[in-house]
This record gives sequence, C-alpha cells and structure tokens, in this order.
Amino acid sequence: MYFPSGKIIDDWFLNIKRPSIDDYEKKYYLSDYVKPNTDDIITNEFQGLIDTIYNEGGGLLIVDKGLYKTGAIFLRNNVSLYVSIDGYILGSDDISDYPVMETRIEGETCMYYPALINAFNTSGISIFGHGTINGNGLKSWKAFWQRRKWNPKCLNKDEQRPRLIYISDSVNVTIDGLTLEDSHFWTTHIYRCNHITYSNLTIRSPYHPVKAPSTDAIDIDYCSDVLIRKCYFSVNDDAIALKGGKGPYADSDINNGPNERIIIEDCKFGFCHSCLTCGSESIFNNDVIFRNCEVLNAKNVLWLKMRPDTPQIYKNIYIENIYGRANNFLFVKPWTQFFDLKGRNDMPRQLAENISFKDILLKVNCAFNVSKSEQYNLKKFKFENVCIKAAKNGFSEDLFDGVDIINLNVEVLNG
Repeated sequence: MYFPSGKIIDDWFLNIKRPSIDDYEKKYYLSDYVKPNTDDIITNEFQGLIDTIYNEGGGLLIVDKGLYKTGAIFLRNNVSLYVSIDGYILGSDDISDYPVMETRIEGETCMYYPALINAFNTSGISIFGHGTINGNGLKSWKAFWQRRKWNPKCLNKDEQRPRLIYISDSVNVTIDGLTLEDSHFWTTHIYRCNHITYSNLTIRSPYHPVKAPSTDAIDIDYCSDVLIRKCYFSVNDDAIALKGGKGPYADSDINNGPNERIIIEDCKFGFCHSCLTCGSESIFNNDVIFRNCEVLNAKNVLWLKMRPDTPQIYKNIYIENIYGRANNFLFVKPWTQFFDLKGRNDMPRQLAENISFKDILLKVNCAFNVSKSEQYNLKKFKFENVCIKAAKNGFSEDLFDGVDIINLNVEVLNG
C-alpha cells in the first residue's frame, strides 16, 4: 500500500492497537484524592496527582464515576489519562484558570492560553476511555458573538478562550474512545508531533441555538504520520484542518512546517464547515489519504483555502469512497480573511497538485464551487468514478492545469 506520492505506507498505520487500562500496572483513581460532583475547581489537586504519578515512575490516572471541574492541567511523560464511562471532566469557564504562557495558536507561536488538557514533550501516552471531556464553552461563545457585534473585525484570539486538548512536540500519542464536546475554541490541536492516533471518538460542538465559533474538531499543525479512524464529527467549523504556519514569509520560519503522511478513514461527518480543509494557516501538505467516510451534513467535502498572503503547496491528496450529502463537493477560492502582506511587495504563490478523487457518490448543492485565479495553480486533478447529483455543476476543464477524467457524472437536478 502506498501514499499518493508513491511512498510505502508504514506498518504503523496498519497495526494500531487500542489502549486498555490492563496495559498499566500502576493505576491511580482521582476519586481517592478529591471529591467529585462539587462546584469546586480542582486544578491543583488534579495536577498534583499527575505530578505524583510522574515522580513515582508513571502510570494511569483514572477519572472514575463523577464530575470533576478543572482549569488547565498538564500531562507528563509516562502519565496517561483514562476517563471511565461514568467519568466527566468539565472545563472551567473562567479564563483566569488557564495561565498565560507561550503556545502555538492560529499559525504562530505566541503568548496565549493553554488548553484544558495539555501534553508537551511526551512519548507513548494515551488519553482514552468511554467518558466525556466537556470544555464548558457556552459563556465564551456568547461573549465572542457579542464582541463581533461591537467589532466585526475582531480576531478569534480577541475573545480569550482555551482549546480543549493541545499536544506538542510529542510522539506515539493516542486519543481514543472519548466524547470531546463544547470546547471554547479548537477542540484538539497537535503541533510538531508524529505518530498520533485519533480513534473511535465523538467530537462535537453546537451550531445552534448559539454557534460555537472556531471549534475545529482536529487541527494538525506541522505534524507527520497521523491516523484518524472511526470518529464522528459535528462541530461549528472544520472537522479536520491541516495547518502549519501563515504569513508572507511563513516558509522561512523555523516554527512552521509541513504536514505529511496523514490517513483519515471510516469516519462520519455531521455538521461542519468542511470535512477536510487545507489551510488557511498552512504552507505545505503532502501525502494525505481520505477514504471510506460518510458525509451527513457538511458544507464542503474538500476545501482548499488559498491564502494570498502565504506561500502554500497542497499536493498528493487522494480521496476515495466518500458518500452522502454536502453543500459543496470541491470548494477552492482565495481566502482573504485578515489578509496582511506585512510589507512584502510580491504576492506569494499557491499550488494544489496531484489531487485525486475516486468512487465518490454525493448529493450536493454545488458540485464544483471553484474559482480560477492567477494567484494559484490547480494542477493534475483526477476524477474517477465520481457520481454527483447537484443543483449546480460548476465543472470546467479550464479550471485545472491538467485534468484526468474517468467517468465523471454530475447530474443537475431541477429544484
């Protein structure tokens, strides 16, 4: 089996074992240290137990029956987290429970807030179980939209709010089985990581009656070897977004980098802005496989955000056996939100190359919502056994610099 570039898919992707509490010799129960089901914030006790487990050589912290309310906590090497089916972690909705620190957010490294659950420089840890981690984001969602009424140009970061899970500079990490919901901001964010597995997760946030702004399910930022399988997504932004840096000189910043060797399979997509998005904070994405997935209510199946103030290359993306309903099948347009060349005199160029679709069966509003632009080049696109029922077609060979068509059928429906 091969990635689109021809590189062999490593056995790691094929031999994933789900974590189990039986894998751990030493187990620590949170209820032995703090009382559940109170309004008390237990951040200090939670973190104290994590540090104890680390100092005793590692083990598994079990969030057993009950609700535990906490601010930011920081997992350490050899300390995994298990949330039982009756366990419930509830994030604080007070931003003062999340200490300002250097972190990575929206394509840059800066001072901001950590997530509810964080892991830095770890290897082999898991965050898993059958319980729930709830960000408790309603208060900040309301505040964000209120701020937008006052200042329509306010940025995401202007409404100070934490993510749900943030993992950086880590390897061999698994997030499995949990329900992750109601994040204030992005739900999960991995940065400069490799060999990361997301499996059997339910990730959700509402789009009504109060929209949960920018609650992306999974943000992959300068990472390699990522497997996402058997997950359900329903969030008020992108389900899976590939990031990596932004700005006119983003490709020369050592804090930025590519996303490579990513497989997304056997997932279901409820409401989301896009199932898979390249951008907008992205400079190089390569060898991405998106296959065997059901789309229930997405705005876009594939969204290529072509940001005119950032050099971008998206290449070797293979999309196979996708079926269901969406608003757009392929969406490609210039992304000009918060455009800033920062004094650069020429416009950076963008390229999307070797993008292939096979065995697609969809009902959509618009099949090809694609704009031709001198800003970017859509090169070597392939459509094989693509069957779409749509209110609008939008396809033209002139949109692409080289297109290979083997049975592309767009049936335009009246009404």
